[in-house]
Amino acid sequence: MSLTSFYILCRWLHFGALMSLVGAGITTTLLAPGGYRADLTRRLMPLIRVSIWLTLLSAILLLAAQTGQMGDGWQDTLEGDIWLAVLQTQFGRVWQWQLVLAVFCCLALYLRGRLRQQTVLLFALLQLCGLAFTGHAAMLDGWSGVFQRANQIVHLLSAAFWAGGLLPVVYLMREARGPQHRDDAIGTMMRFSRYGHLAVMLVVVSGVINALLLLGWPPASFHLYSQLLVLKTLLVGVMMGIALFNRYWLVPRFQHSGAGAQQQFITSTLVEIALAAAVLLVVGVFATLEPA
Repeated sequence: MSLTSFYILCRWLHFGALMSLVGAGITTTLLAPGGYRADLTRRLMPLIRVSIWLTLLSAILLLAAQTGQMGDGWQDTLEGDIWLAVLQTQFGRVWQWQLVLAVFCCLALYLRGRLRQQTVLLFALLQLCGLAFTGHAAMLDGWSGVFQRANQIVHLLSAAFWAGGLLPVVYLMREARGPQHRDDAIGTMMRFSRYGHLAVMLVVVSGVINALLLLGWPPASFHLYSQLLVLKTLLVGVMMGIALFNRYWLVPRFQHSGAGAQQQFITSTLVEIALAAAVLLVVGVFATLEPA
């Protein structure tokens, strides 16, 4: 595997794990009814634990990949002097905080109850916001740069709410089939749907603003970066179509069609998750290209 491919894979894993962690944290800490939070947190804890440790591992591997890219390839990923040089760059200074926050997130697992979930969510959100200070999102200076980073934070948070919340929704849909937690699971999903409309709108608006800031209008060229941006837009459009189909076609049919409509909902949501993973992979490739 080339170092560039390794970097893309690590970035994909990092973004995916962090968004899954934020999505699960928001669902268990903010969306679930008070009496259901502890039980839902316990059931989603395997996803939360894997996401936390994968976030830390991928952050370390990303720093190693960046070191190799700054040096002469794989042989320099273990060179201490180059590591120190990378840590003095804009990326390195931001990434030191990312690593510290990732470690604190792991340590937060040793807390108990609601404090643990609130602390994990806080550190996950801070890591997600920190991504806005690396890569193309940190290209501009001055007030334009402040606006660009703020817009990217909105883009990342809204995307994490939407895409990161999909796996918990699949679990909640299965919970809603049984009598024990049906009302709580349905209530949690309805809250996700209500705020999900806003999240999708913010993803689209902030994404358009990002593209205009980086490429201008009309774009001066249509190279690979722009082509992948179109692909990303199409994938997000399909995800939006599935979300609308689920909410306004399948959900009203739950009472009449029963298990059939519910299974369709689960299947289409899994397809939506796969599309979200594809979007993150495209975003990983973006990081290796010049906007054009």
